[in-house]
Formats: sequence, C-alpha cells, structure tokens
Amino acid sequence: MVNKKTTFLFLFLFSFAIKAQDIITKTLLKDVLIEIEKKHQVTFTYSDKDLENVYITKPDDSLSLSETINYLESVTIFNFKILDNRFITVSYLEKKIPVCGTIVDSNTLEPLVLATILVNNTSNGATSNNNGEFNINSVPANANISISYVGYKPIILPAKDLFSQNLCKEIHLESLSEELSEVIIPNFLTTGLQKNIDGSTVLKTKKFGILPGLIEPDILKTIKVLPGVESVNESVSNINVRGGTNDQNLILWDGIKMYHTSHFFGLISAYNPYLTEKATVIKNGTSTKFSDGVSSTVNMQTNNKITNTFSGGAGFNLLSADAFLQAPITKKLEIHASARRSYTDFFDTPTYDKYFSRSFQENSIASNKENEASTDFYFYDYSFKVLYDINKNHSLRANLISIKNNLEYTEEYTNNGSTVEENSNLKQENLGANISWNANWSPKFSTELSTFISDYKINSSDFNRETDQFQTQFNNVLESEIRFIANHHFSDVFQLTNGAVFNEIGVANKTTVNAPTFSKSVKDVLLKSALFSEVVYRKNNTYARVGFRANYFHDFNKLIIEPRINLRQQLYNSLFLKLEGEFKNQTTAQKIDFQDNFLGIEKRRWVLADNDKTPIIKSKQVSFGAEYSKNNLQIELTGFYKFVNGITVANQGFYNNVQTLNSIGDYKVKGVEFLINKKTKKLSSWLSYTFAENNYTFKTFTPDTFPSSLDITHSFSSAINYNITNNVKLSLGAILRSGTPYTKPVKDNETIQDGNRIIVNYDTPNKERHPNFFRINVSGSYNFNLTKNLRSTIRVGFTNISNRKNIINTYYVVDENNTDNAKEINTYSLPFTPNISFRVNF
Repeated sequence: MVNKKTTFLFLFLFSFAIKAQDIITKTLLKDVLIEIEKKHQVTFTYSDKDLENVYITKPDDSLSLSETINYLESVTIFNFKILDNRFITVSYLEKKIPVCGTIVDSNTLEPLVLATILVNNTSNGATSNNNGEFNINSVPANANISISYVGYKPIILPAKDLFSQNLCKEIHLESLSEELSEVIIPNFLTTGLQKNIDGSTVLKTKKFGILPGLIEPDILKTIKVLPGVESVNESVSNINVRGGTNDQNLILWDGIKMYHTSHFFGLISAYNPYLTEKATVIKNGTSTKFSDGVSSTVNMQTNNKITNTFSGGAGFNLLSADAFLQAPITKKLEIHASARRSYTDFFDTPTYDKYFSRSFQENSIASNKENEASTDFYFYDYSFKVLYDINKNHSLRANLISIKNNLEYTEEYTNNGSTVEENSNLKQENLGANISWNANWSPKFSTELSTFISDYKINSSDFNRETDQFQTQFNNVLESEIRFIANHHFSDVFQLTNGAVFNEIGVANKTTVNAPTFSKSVKDVLLKSALFSEVVYRKNNTYARVGFRANYFHDFNKLIIEPRINLRQQLYNSLFLKLEGEFKNQTTAQKIDFQDNFLGIEKRRWVLADNDKTPIIKSKQVSFGAEYSKNNLQIELTGFYKFVNGITVANQGFYNNVQTLNSIGDYKVKGVEFLINKKTKKLSSWLSYTFAENNYTFKTFTPDTFPSSLDITHSFSSAINYNITNNVKLSLGAILRSGTPYTKPVKDNETIQDGNRIIVNYDTPNKERHPNFFRINVSGSYNFNLTKNLRSTIRVGFTNISNRKNIINTYYVVDENNTDNAKEINTYSLPFTPNISFRVNF
C-alpha cells in the first residue's frame, strides 16, 4: 500500500514537473532583455513588478534590433519605445492589446451565451457567442474588464490576463441561483444569521456579527436565540427544541453524526466555529436525507471548496486558545485544520472559576473541606480536512474530528495513621471520520457517495469516601454508515433527489462496584437501512418540498414509513404562508443517572432501542405560520404541534419517586412562536415570545398525565445590536421565562423507610414550579488591522450582569441531622461571568 509520504512526494514531483516543462520551453522576459542588451549594446528601462513571472519564447538570434523589438511587442502586452540609439523603455500604459476568453458555468462547464463583456471606463465591449467565446481588439493593456451574466456573480479581470497572444482563457462564473433561491433573509437578527426558504436558520460563522453575552460564534449557544429553542439548565449539552430532550437533536459535523456536543460539562460548544463555515438548524419539515433527531437537526459544515489561498487565524479567551489554517498544496489539493485546547489545568481565570463553581455545586468536590484534594481538568478538540478535486466534475473530501474532556480528582485522607490517596476520573471523547465522492455526470445529474464512522466513549471511576465504595462506568457508541444520493435537475422548477442508506450502530454499557461486588455489561447492535425520495418544486411565488423515507430495521423485521412536507407560498410582495410537517424516528437515547453520578455531576449514557423496554422513539410534528417582511421589518407567527412516543422514564431526567421505574410513555407539545425584528443601517432589535404546553403521559403513573420536566410555558427574549462604527459593535439582551417544574416531598411525611434505607417520599411528579428565570447579557466587539493583511478582533462578554441567582434544578436528600426531614438542594445558573477574546486572521 502506498503510504502518505509517498503520495505527497508524488503530488509534489508531478506539480514540479508541469512547471519545469513550461520553464524549459519558455524563458523569463527579464533574461531575454539582458541577452538583447549584451548583443545590441542597448539598455532597457522597466518596472521589475511589471515583468515579474512573464515568460516568452526567445527571439531568433538572427533578427536585427528593430525586428527583435517588433517580435517582443507581438508576443507581449508591453510597448517598447526607443528613446535614442541606446535606451528603450518597456511599459504597457499606452499599449493596446487584443483580448479573448471563453465564459462557462463554474459547475457544469457549459458555455454561457450572450454574456456581457465591457472594458471599464470605455464604450468598448462584446457579448459571448454560442460557444461562450468572445474577442475584443484594441484594449488598453492597463484596463480592467467586467464580465457579467444574468443569474451569475459578476467578475472583474485585468485585460493583460486575457491577452489573446496566449491561449484564450476559460473564465468560470459562479451561479447566483442557489443563493437567491435559498436565502430569503440574508441578515436575520444579526449579521451571519440567515433565513432559508425552507424555514431553516443558517449561521455563517465568518460573517458573525454580535449577540448578547457571546464572545465568539459558538454554534450551539447562538441557536438558543431562536424562538422555540431553550435550555432548561442553560447548557449547550441540553438544547431543548420545542420541548424535546437534548438527545432528540441530530447533530452532524460534515456528515458525521456526533454523540458529544460540549466542553466544560455543557457550558461551551465542542465545535471550533472558526473552521466551521455554516450551521443549519431545522426544527420541522426536514429533508428526507436526514434521519434520527425527532426534535431537530443541527447540520454543521466546513468549507467544501478549494480556495487556492493560504489563510488562517488564531485566538484565545479566558478558557482556551485555538488556531485554524487553510493551506493549498496544489491547485487541486488543499488541507484545512483546526485545534483548540483549554489551559485551565495550568492556571485559573475568573471565567474558569465561575464555570467550575457552576459545574460542581453541592457535590463532593465543592463540599470537601476536611481532606487535601486537587482537581485537574482540561479539554481539547481538533479537526482535519483534505480536499481534492479530481477534475472539474469529480471531487473527494475526507474529514476527521476529535473531541475530549478530561477530569481527574484526587483526595488524600488519613486512615489508621497513614495517608491514603484516592483518585476519581471522568473522560468523555468523540472521534469521527468521513469520506465522500461528489460527481457531476451532466449539467442535470449529480451523485454523492459517502461513508462515516463515529466513536463515542465515556469512561469514569469514582471513589465515594463516605460509603467507602469504588465504582466504574463505561459507555461506548460506535456507528458507521454508507450513503448514496442522486440529484436530478429536470429544470429550474423541478428537482428530484433519491437515495439509499445502510447503517450499523453498536452501544456498550458496563458498570462495576466493589462494595457490594457488582458487575453488569451490556452490548447491543442494530442494523438498519433506508430508501428516501423527495421532489422540490420552485417557481415564482411557490416553494414545495415533498418526500418520504422508508426505514427498515433488520433485527426487528420492522418497516417505518415517514412522510415529510415543506411548503411556502407568497401571497403578496411582503406576506408569506408556510406549512411544515414530518414523521421521524430515532433508535438511540440517553439514560440519565442521578443515583450513580460522578462526583455529583449528572451523567448521561447512550442506550440502544431493543423494541421492548427501550422502543424506537417516533415523532409526528406539524407547524403552520405566516411571515411578513418589508423595509427591514420581519414579523413571524408560527403555531406548532408535536407528539413523541416511545420515551422512557430513564431518559427524561426525573428526580422523584418515578425515576427508577421502567415505564414507556409519550409527550405532547403545542404552542406558538412569535418574532419581530427591525433593522436599520446601524441598529437591529428584536423581541421573541414562545408559548408552549408540554405534558407527559405515562399510563402506569397516577396521575398518568403531568407537566414535562422541560415545560417552559412562557419565554421572552429581546435584544438590541448597535453598530457605533463599522468596527465597533455593542449588544444588550435579556431573557425572561417561566420556571421549570420540579417535585417536592409529601408535606409532613417527607421521608419513608425502604428496606434498610430511608429515602425521600416525593409527592405528585412536577407539581411545583421554580421562580421565573431572568438574565441580562451584554457584549461588545472591536475590529482593527494590525497590518495590511492581518485582521484582529477583540470581543468582551458579560453573562448575567445583574448577578441574579436563578434556580435551574431542585432535588431533595434525607437530612443527616433529622432523618424525618428532607433537605432541599438547589442548583443555580451562572452568576455574573466575564469573558474576553482576542483573534487575528490572515
């Protein structure tokens, strides 16, 4: 097998050979002029920059000086003016040259007929013929030429680059049709956020402006500004879309399904935003290409085009430092890479202290004051992408991403006069890889063949000093998939997409305890395949995407058919109606352990559907709404209904008497989302409101219907972004929402005897409510140039500037001093937390 070094050497030598061949047949114009100077005793005066990298075929040695000058003028863009018998000036300021070119579509390479070619600041011009070709005579050599075509991005080229003495250049124009047809709001709430015609929201990280409290375009934090997207415990590892749990979100990074999404136990996103080109959030009406994620899809994509430009950047904040790079190797081969690591294991910062206190409230780390203890925590992530264009119609892409969190806790105590050291650790990591082949077989037919593998692990060991118990837990998810997609563009109006998927997923869970001795190991594997098809209709004021997905589960001999629909109709110039609906399923879910946690940290383990006690989760969802957009005023009103069945008690995060029961149920969410956004040249302000009712139904419980643990009845969000100058921006925002449900013990009977244990006697599930959640965030940014090619940005952010103590969770334990009473334990959101970042880009 050819190794990587050999492949790289071959590519290097191949590109060098091509360049060498060109050098052999032609000579630098500068060197030719030196030889002429020696032969004819003359001196050429010129600008070195003008003659840089100009090669010509050497003139015949038998030519006279005047014949040589005529030859040079015929094969170059330069004007050679003899001042006297010795001095000759070389310039193109007054030279008129012929230019030519062939204009083609950058994707299909089809010629563009009747494209407009204009010589800037003149009336001279032309149009392309049936072959996309054009010729213009007598063009000033220092002129610029504008080339445009309806529906394509216009370009400007120097006339000297189109000099017809050389082979006529093939000019590629990029189509605007995709951008114009897909994006309906280019700057939604802030720059970098876009609204697509299918209702999805896109974050373009490179164009990200500013949002309250954020110091970088953190993808999962940013999407929380959207109506209907909440986080009951403020973490990005617990994003709740229209009342769904976090494990009901499909998270994709360059086609790889990711099972771990955060650093620092959910407080920041695990995906470096500076190499991620865009992230698309879909709440309903999902394309049939996507499965899993019964609540939403978050599809992150890195830059997929070879830029042929060396670029990158680096930066740091008060938690971590990162860098990214885009490096062309040849015209057809390019490498993109990024890396980020925390430095919290070397020294503390005010932000780290706030995050650490938030993560370890009321647990053995925070409460340990008797013994010597130390904590070592760090995280990192890196990604790597190889882009190779085989030719204009075929390309290969390969991706790799790795995410890791590591926490080690060491406690020293005295036992019978000797010092004993006990260690606990928690490691979370997700490794993913993907390779894809994209092919354009004709202007109307293209295919994509891709495969990915995703490997997630959580490995923990915990020593409990109070019970003298040592336990280990291991959770592993290994998923692989092969996918084939075929796209048929019958016309500008109709597009048909068909595809097939084969998927294998395995989940392993292992638990061991030393006292009493206990060990349990479970490993499940599930094979599934799917066929999907959808048609897109786009004409005038109508957009429609309709399709179905047929999922077959080999182990269960079960077939699930899922229809999908996404419609948008323009009624008037400014008013639109939209209808979205979908059936979806997923076969993995997270089991939340409160009893067997790690140092008091809630731990989630993935489990696989077995078609029995853990069924396939299925959802049905529909939404209908209206949008009004005119004069930079955007108003949206959407009603939605979602029904999800197949959920279990174990993955809903109960902290009451039902948390250990095996029961299968469902939840229903119905509500309304409202958003108004007004933009001016310097100002963008918005107000959003979501009303929702979210209720569980478990037939084995009494009562069988009660509020969901994720029920947020009312949620308000408002913000103002103000551009003081083009380089200075401020953002101020507030969040006000209803408190989440929780369960209290039975009054006057707070604890009961359960065998040899005394436990809390909880009342009816989720009968109580926390106080309202309220928080004000502010941020600012300043852009400046360190040098001509080095751009810099400083951002500052302040979370919860009023330092309000928001309760986000409540549970109870037996009071050690009086076992008849239960002690209330509250978990609070982040207090006032500052952060700052500095970045440079080139």
